[in-house]
Amino acid sequence: MRRDLYQMASALLLCFLILGTAVQAAGDSSGTTLKIGTPSTVKSASILGDTNMGVFAHLSNPTLMKMTSDGKVVGLTAKSAEVSEDGKTWRFLIKDDLFWSDGEKLTPEDVKFTFDYLAKNDPAADWMSTTIESISIDNGAVVFKLNKPYSRLSLEFATYPILDKRLWENIEKPIEYTNEGEMPGFGPFYIAKTDLGAGVIYFKKNPYWKGTQPKFDSIEIHTYSNIDVLSLALQKGDVDAYYKYGWMSYPYASIQRLKDTGNFDFVETDNTGMIFLGMNLKNEPMSDLSFRKAVSYALNYSEMLKLDALGYGQVPNAGFVPPSMAYFKETPRLEYNLTKAKEILADAGYKDSNGDGILEGKDGKDIKLNFLARTDYPRVNELVIGYLKDLGIECDEKSVDSSTWIKQKDAYGYDLTITRSTPWGMLMHANWGTGYFDSRRTGAGVLHVLDDPAFQKLCDDIMASTSDSQLEDYAAEVQDYYAENLPGIALYWNKVETPYNKAFDGWYSDPLYGIFNVDNFLSVEKTG
Repeated sequence: MRRDLYQMASALLLCFLILGTAVQAAGDSSGTTLKIGTPSTVKSASILGDTNMGVFAHLSNPTLMKMTSDGKVVGLTAKSAEVSEDGKTWRFLIKDDLFWSDGEKLTPEDVKFTFDYLAKNDPAADWMSTTIESISIDNGAVVFKLNKPYSRLSLEFATYPILDKRLWENIEKPIEYTNEGEMPGFGPFYIAKTDLGAGVIYFKKNPYWKGTQPKFDSIEIHTYSNIDVLSLALQKGDVDAYYKYGWMSYPYASIQRLKDTGNFDFVETDNTGMIFLGMNLKNEPMSDLSFRKAVSYALNYSEMLKLDALGYGQVPNAGFVPPSMAYFKETPRLEYNLTKAKEILADAGYKDSNGDGILEGKDGKDIKLNFLARTDYPRVNELVIGYLKDLGIECDEKSVDSSTWIKQKDAYGYDLTITRSTPWGMLMHANWGTGYFDSRRTGAGVLHVLDDPAFQKLCDDIMASTSDSQLEDYAAEVQDYYAENLPGIALYWNKVETPYNKAFDGWYSDPLYGIFNVDNFLSVEKTG
């Protein structure tokens, strides 16, 4: 009898073990880790003070809104978003099934606190204090009352992580606050540890996440200051995929090496950002439209695309805005025609009267421009300076790092410069790259050189509009303005190549953050 009971108990135990294993296998692929390699180094474990850390924190502290793969802005933490007819009242209904990783429910109070707190304490969010009159809570919704119509609010709210009121209300200097240990999150994963020495951010699955279950127990972000070391880590299988914020492509010159291994596929997308030639429109001759048009014909776009992007992209249009953006309009394609460029300058009164190969300006003096060269773009700097020399324009090149570049361009201490736009930069302000040119806009990457009242009114009209059909018309006007006035000249529109190991599938990318978005980490899974 005892033996029979023992056998029965053993059989029941075996059944439970088999059932537990089956449930585990059908659930979350227990024990699996997805490793992302990135050259976006984190200098401080501060989700508000370090840009890259802030981007990675979106996985644990999702934003109120998100951008879909086709460029639409929809709810993420918010279930829905509504705006009044006058564009001054926005209502965001907060999802009721979101929980912090310690089991406490995320509430509309957390959302209200986040934006009150950011407006007061984060310099990057200072615009909120001058735009938002009040924030209130109404039946599970957070209501924002503005002092003016602002159609961009939902897009702005796709960039700020929602904060845990319990933690942050006691932090007086959030930009300086760092935490290398565990931080509560309400996304599918939360930050378990940040090891700055090893360059790794560790995420663990949120046990209280109620949405689509991720296929991994943990995510690791491995940061590398050297792209060659990162490439080797990919090839060796130390990391499973590549990512760089700003939709920066994997180095084109290294793509074939990965392809040759037979172990990698690529997510290929059109970049929303670009490298472009910026001009100080406050100085002559850049203030002369004829001069800008001549420069546009003097640039060899096909050669720059081939030499700098190895052909991964296309020659841009004069309308600046790339085809990956909403309401793209086909404006004239930029054309390399040195003969036409010289004719335009001659007709506008620019002459080489002494035959020394350098054109004189309308003041009779040789044109020698101050070319502020960022060290990030050595090849295109060299190419563009060469094209201008062929046109008869001498450049005094001053090569600087990013921090010096910011100081010099803010002081308007340059004539020409080559810089880049980011996906967010193309969307900020009144969308379609307007934030880079509007003289009223400030920021580390913007040029703020365009004070044309017609352009600024167009920006204001866009920000006040709540009609999709009206926005489409405005988008066309912006692109026509760029094509006709050339405040900046795109050098090429490139592709973003994001490699991933074939052992994983299901990658999802959006125009704002590429593959680093919540939906992607819910869809990626191990193959086989």
